[in-house]
Amino acid sequence: MIGSRMSATLALVAGFAILGGCRGQQSTDPPPSQTPMALMSSSPFPERAPDGSVVDLITLRNTRGMEATILTYGGTIVTLQAPDRAGTMDDIVLGFNDVKSYEAATNPYFGSIIGRYGNRIAKGQFTLDGTTYKLATNNDQNHLHGGNRGWNRVVWKHEMNQDANGVWVDLTYTSKDGEEGYPGTVNARVRYTLTGDNRLVVDYHATTDKATVINLTQHSYFNLAGSRAETILDHELQINADRYTPVGATLIPTGELASVANTPFDFRTPTKIGARINENHPQLRFGKGYDHNYVLTRTGGGLMEAARVYEPVTGRTLTISTTEPGIQLYTGNFLDGTLTGKGGRVYPHRSGFCLETQHYPDSPNRPNFPSTVLKPGAEYKTQTVFAFGAR
Repeated sequence: MIGSRMSATLALVAGFAILGGCRGQQSTDPPPSQTPMALMSSSPFPERAPDGSVVDLITLRNTRGMEATILTYGGTIVTLQAPDRAGTMDDIVLGFNDVKSYEAATNPYFGSIIGRYGNRIAKGQFTLDGTTYKLATNNDQNHLHGGNRGWNRVVWKHEMNQDANGVWVDLTYTSKDGEEGYPGTVNARVRYTLTGDNRLVVDYHATTDKATVINLTQHSYFNLAGSRAETILDHELQINADRYTPVGATLIPTGELASVANTPFDFRTPTKIGARINENHPQLRFGKGYDHNYVLTRTGGGLMEAARVYEPVTGRTLTISTTEPGIQLYTGNFLDGTLTGKGGRVYPHRSGFCLETQHYPDSPNRPNFPSTVLKPGAEYKTQTVFAFGAR
């Protein structure tokens, strides 16, 4: 049976007790000689998806006590318990108690897998191999985060296991040809691995039977100060990027790769998120704060460190590494105190930040940006690592 601390976590997340025990795989702490693993479990959530599908709540916990709970609805990270400098665990992501809130139009994509295309596509259309495809315009005149029913609003199948890297869950989804206007049937897999050294590794994989575009990301809102924190403005942020992609009034990139030097967008050295967020800069006015893609300063392919965050009160740290070419900084600019989340907590303005590893926004319409085209016989394969610590 799941221990008392896990039961308390589930009660907070779902507002209900577990119904009739666990479904799927579960285990207890292994001997030290085995792969570090404290718990992996899957339980039916008390609430079903809008189409009647069963939703499961998955738990991954390592031997250090770090714990992630994930809904199969949207592949959503609902809670993420991480230690501060004193070893005290607290939930450091924003989210809801129920599926209904994740389904609602007011959900700002808390914690979910974003697909088929993360971020914006201008005017909801792109041309590929001579054919123009029209998508939903669900963000003013533009397409955002996969459309009206992106992958954050579907139920993913899941399978859990463990290996030398830690405990993991594979989430799989088949997106049919024409779904939300996109061409090609795409088979997608996202693996969340919780390692013994407090890293959450996210591996993305996809194939298609017809040329398409794809850009997957993870949309957790973090607040490293924990569940009682008000804003993220005192968090210190460092981003390994000399350039960013400026946007127009509807937050579509202009095509320029602009230098961050001498602008409020320069986070090459640790700087408080709130230090310059209210400056009178046209890009900050467009985004109502930071809502911009950074061009990571790469010297080659593979995994690279993209960003570091430090919260000075608790000492919690977050280091993000990725194989992607960009990372989107979003500072919760549209949170306004009208959303009530886990445990009855109200989320005020700028109470969470996102660092979404990705290809650049509107890449299908920008030949000078790295390509997001996936063709039959090829594999979409990227990795992002969220490493948590304290100092």
